[in-house]
Amino acid sequence: MAFSSSHALSISLLAFFVCAVVSSDPDPLQDFCIGDLNVVPGINGFPCRNSSTVTVDDFIYSGIVNSSNTTNINRSGAIFGTVLRFPGLNTLGLSIARLDFLPEGIIPPHTHPRASEMVYVEEGTVYAAIVTADNRLFARVMNRGEVMVIPRGLIHWQMNVGRTNAKIIATLNSQLPGIQFIARSMFGSRPEVPDEVLEKTFFLDERSINQVRSNFV
Repeated sequence: MAFSSSHALSISLLAFFVCAVVSSDPDPLQDFCIGDLNVVPGINGFPCRNSSTVTVDDFIYSGIVNSSNTTNINRSGAIFGTVLRFPGLNTLGLSIARLDFLPEGIIPPHTHPRASEMVYVEEGTVYAAIVTADNRLFARVMNRGEVMVIPRGLIHWQMNVGRTNAKIIATLNSQLPGIQFIARSMFGSRPEVPDEVLEKTFFLDERSINQVRSNFV
């Protein structure tokens, strides 16, 4: 069967648009793009600083050297190294976090709306869990040296179940992954979520709702 020139052109255009749809982000046009945090970011991140001002320190982040603050109700703390603290991450699609736990400490259920995550247990023993969109729980006690992957947007948490402090190093595939804690979003938002919504969602009475809210003041 012979093809006319118009058919050939149509096929070529179709192939072009299919490739355009399935292709990934274009390769960067420079070796690095240290973010200029003094400028409002655009869709793909911050504008690049003048490369002549860049030093080796722009490629190094010391923010997770020391332990995070664990003197709180959750007995845990987190330090994030996102582009806002580590401008060298700009346009790279990466960030890092350090999670510290006292015994019985917990990083409460939360999601990262813009990133998948990989957690590495550096110290201690933690119970790590994921809940999928169809409400399946995937959970296990993890020991030092083990790694768990957490798909983007899924609810997850980690809890120290050992007798000593625990430490996790997490990497995320976004320079600004975002974080949303489930309980804090529902009980600590401003303005407040209406009581009726909380009553019907969590089967709580007004007294219980106010008690939970008091933890997020």
